[in-house]
Amino acid sequence: MLKRILSLGEIEDCSLFLWGARQTGKSTLLKQLFPKARYYDLLNADIYRLLSRRPSLLREQVAALPPTVIVIIDEVQKIPDLLDEVHSLIHDTGRRFILCGSSARKLRRTGANLLGGRALPCTLLPLVSAEIPDFDLYHALNYGLLPPHYISKNPARRLQAYIDDYIQQEIVAESVIRNLSAFSRFLEVAALTDAEIVNYTSIAVECGVSAKTVKEYFTILDETLFGFMVPAYVKTVKRRLMQAPKFYYFDVGVPNYLLRRTPIEHGSADYGHALEHLIIQEVRAFLEYSHSRDKLSYWRTATGLEVDCIIGDAKVAVEVKAASEVRRGQLKGLKAFAEEHPLSKCIVVSQEPFARMTDGIEIIPVNEFLSRLWAGDIIS
Repeated sequence: MLKRILSLGEIEDCSLFLWGARQTGKSTLLKQLFPKARYYDLLNADIYRLLSRRPSLLREQVAALPPTVIVIIDEVQKIPDLLDEVHSLIHDTGRRFILCGSSARKLRRTGANLLGGRALPCTLLPLVSAEIPDFDLYHALNYGLLPPHYISKNPARRLQAYIDDYIQQEIVAESVIRNLSAFSRFLEVAALTDAEIVNYTSIAVECGVSAKTVKEYFTILDETLFGFMVPAYVKTVKRRLMQAPKFYYFDVGVPNYLLRRTPIEHGSADYGHALEHLIIQEVRAFLEYSHSRDKLSYWRTATGLEVDCIIGDAKVAVEVKAASEVRRGQLKGLKAFAEEHPLSKCIVVSQEPFARMTDGIEIIPVNEFLSRLWAGDIIS
């Protein structure tokens, strides 16, 4: 059984919102960490029917529990009215709750009670390398790091079912959009944009919708935790910088499936894209789980010099290269960034067999970088 890094130790002091995309392992984690909790699964038709008809039933049932018992409500977004009861119980009795769901979109859009700061928000992301004994980089690059997919003997079929389930449960069931065919096309075009700077106009042309609609579609991906934007790092001394964000699906397996690019072989352009995505995915998870105040961004000049990953206020700059030997010409972006930010730690993640230092830039093998990242050696 895989041990997740997200510990949820904060429950000793307060209630929590636990968000995460479908199949990231939220329910499994909660059952592992809190086996004695009262557990309400709103995917259970009987429980859903009872509580949706009479939300006050929650208050009556919780009142019969010992005061130290934690109450977990899974898929809480399905019955937003329950949050009024939860709010009252927290305020009146100090009862601790964990409110779990795949998206807060419905709650925000319906004006549901988000408890006024009485519950801390946490996010469970896909697996990370540090959670997997004998981590298989090739398998992760091809099929992603959602727990059921990583351990599956047939991950490709699981990915297909996952995309279909996302569209059905998050988009169709919630009546989020009217033009389902355009949105399905958008998912594929967005996969082409994965790890690239977003150009709303060109994507709109590909999808046959307006640029405004494309922006709304990207907002849906963000609010349903299916994708995220990485903003541009715009502090500069002398160079003119790009300012549009980059887009990433929340897990590298998703664009692989949408673009039908598995198996990805080393040396291909697809391999380089997938490797960059995986590193960004891991850095994002580290920042989230360590409660870091550092933000993730990228840096690119108008002349095309680029660094894939900037952490914090130029504390760390990371470029990802799938090459077995990183040549000096591939360091131009990092060198240009270092000229403007000389205190930045500059790193290239590569497929070289051993770490080395050149011109003040660390070149680190992929697996060593991941080990050092989760040991706290890359980001302090």
